[in-house]
Amino acid sequence: MNLIELFQQTLETTLPVFAMVFIGLGLRRIGWIDNAFINTASALVFKATLPTLVFLSIIRADLDTAFNPGLLVFYLSATLASFVITWLWARWRVVRDDRGVYVQGAFRGNCGIVGLALAANLYGDFGLSAGGILLGLVIISYNVLSVIVLVAYQPGQTTDWTKIFHDIIRNPLILAVCVAIPVAALDITLPGWIMISGDYFASLTLPLALLCIGATVSLNAIRNDSKTALGSSLFKMVVLPAVCTVAAWLAGFRGSELGLMFLFFASPTAAASFVMVKALGGNDRLAANIIALTTLLASITVTLGVFILRSAELI
Repeated sequence: MNLIELFQQTLETTLPVFAMVFIGLGLRRIGWIDNAFINTASALVFKATLPTLVFLSIIRADLDTAFNPGLLVFYLSATLASFVITWLWARWRVVRDDRGVYVQGAFRGNCGIVGLALAANLYGDFGLSAGGILLGLVIISYNVLSVIVLVAYQPGQTTDWTKIFHDIIRNPLILAVCVAIPVAALDITLPGWIMISGDYFASLTLPLALLCIGATVSLNAIRNDSKTALGSSLFKMVVLPAVCTVAAWLAGFRGSELGLMFLFFASPTAAASFVMVKALGGNDRLAANIIALTTLLASITVTLGVFILRSAELI
């Protein structure tokens, strides 16, 4: 396969995902999608359809392949290292009031939607099942680290670890993973009609979620961009994915495992970061800028990253 054919194949993997994001952006601009739709659809995805998708993917998976402790340990280590590196950089380059928002924007990726969608396109059932298990670790680590860095720079804010713990254990995605692993391990077979109905319901997840991501991107926010937002976005979409993926390669990861981690490392900043910043009284405009910039940059950086890794025959 020559480079042109390889690049076309790469586009077939990444463009369907980002096309849905841009369609969502367009539908919002012409008024076919409004805030009510976005709020309802996002809640449906988070509380029901995405957990269903993750559950079904895991119970159908070969756990010996999908559940990889080494991959989980490395991803957690890379996340912690990214968090520390970004925070140290922010202490040197970013004004104090914006450091927490900068750091969260630079390390917290949208793995639950964009990362999982790309993994499904690239690796099918393995991408969904292994990505779903990895997602459980991602949710816990991202939430805890985000609260730590945001509270550190918000005067008067305190960390309610009891509430954080309750939010995590009640997270629908965490519950889906915790229920699915025993079901898969015990080889419990669900009735066919339940599986088919579940597939219908789960198939709503990625189109709805990607449309909502696109619909929440604000071009006005990007026009009012600051150097701080651009710096955090470049850290998120270029620096950290490159460094972490090279580290994973040096650690011996290859093929689908390396590809899955790259897609999660390279996912744009999670929309949930805006909600957390706003709740803690931080610079929510900066948070919105970072989300918008990384979402638009992702269509370029993820495509180039997959192309480079495939060209080098690493994934």
